[in-house]
Amino acid sequence: MKKRVLTILAALAAAAVSAAAQNLVTGSIEGVTPQGSYMPTFASDGAAEAPLNVILMIGDGTGLAHYASGYFANGEELTVMNLKHMGWVTTKSSNRFTTDSAASGTAYSAGIKTYNGSIGLDDDRQSVPNIPELIEPEGIISAVVTTDNLDGATPACFFAHQENRRMSKEIWADLPASHLTFFAAGHETVYELQPEATRRAIEEVFTIVKSLDDPRAAGSARLGYLPPKSETTYIKKGRTDFLPVSTRYAIDFLRARTNPGKGFFMMVEGARIDKASHANDYDSMVLELLDFDKAITEAIKFADEDGHTLVVICADHETGGTFIWDGDPSKGNVSGGFVSGGHTAIPIPIFAYGPHAQDFMGVQGNNEVSLKIQKLLLGER
Repeated sequence: MKKRVLTILAALAAAAVSAAAQNLVTGSIEGVTPQGSYMPTFASDGAAEAPLNVILMIGDGTGLAHYASGYFANGEELTVMNLKHMGWVTTKSSNRFTTDSAASGTAYSAGIKTYNGSIGLDDDRQSVPNIPELIEPEGIISAVVTTDNLDGATPACFFAHQENRRMSKEIWADLPASHLTFFAAGHETVYELQPEATRRAIEEVFTIVKSLDDPRAAGSARLGYLPPKSETTYIKKGRTDFLPVSTRYAIDFLRARTNPGKGFFMMVEGARIDKASHANDYDSMVLELLDFDKAITEAIKFADEDGHTLVVICADHETGGTFIWDGDPSKGNVSGGFVSGGHTAIPIPIFAYGPHAQDFMGVQGNNEVSLKIQKLLLGER
């Protein structure tokens, strides 16, 4: 009997391995031209004084293997991997062990665990204030930058409150009442498809431009940058430097409008790391990761210039069960792949730089990351 049970278990295990193997999708990237990395000064890193500014950077779907893929493709260097303070983040939602971007986005924006699909609501479908809403009464301004559409789950969690992430028109309709000073996202065509009443309400609050060279941009009090679709598509399909340029522009835009003695909060999302991983497109994922690191570089450089800025780099979840199996960093070659086309519950890395970076070491929930940021910005001790 025991022998028969063992035989059955062995057969089941073999079948499981076979099924998993059939789901493996491999890929590679070759001949990547190194983009280098930025080595921080570390002058303000770990300082005890609370930061004036916080830049939260979310690499959607980015796990350790995603970073490692970019690191090896870039000749064994990334700006993010030059940082000294790091930890791990668990991402489960209130109703699923494996989160979606909406529940995790709400955890990062509002500091609560909620159900998959929720945009800024708790389990009882009640609105929960997000970071921009919490800090505006204290005179702190906010921005969102993303390669996703503005109504994508992660950016939406920082200004909207809706029961389901699919409620695109309702999410856009929440924008006029938002507490954002600046946003940059995809894209003008999506915006033009919104109801006229929604667009009119948005334009009563924000100056909307399709290019940062628009002469109206620099002088506007609140600005929305919605470029052509080609500017926020995949790097592989022709996107250039939208994310790093918009990141730096947003920093300068906010800094010029901060209240005396106050700072700003900004969320920057590299959204297409996740989308490429869902598609099991390995080389596209690596290109998106490298572009995200360029945006990280802009944030870290500013943190060094300013001395009062905390940069926190994390992800909403891991996508793809991503792995690496071969490479030659000296030639910009890496081979890897995916075991899934969906999200996983693998804890994701978190990196921090600047004052109180040490607060983000160790293991923490995604909602705890938000609560730590809230505490620092609101001056709670």
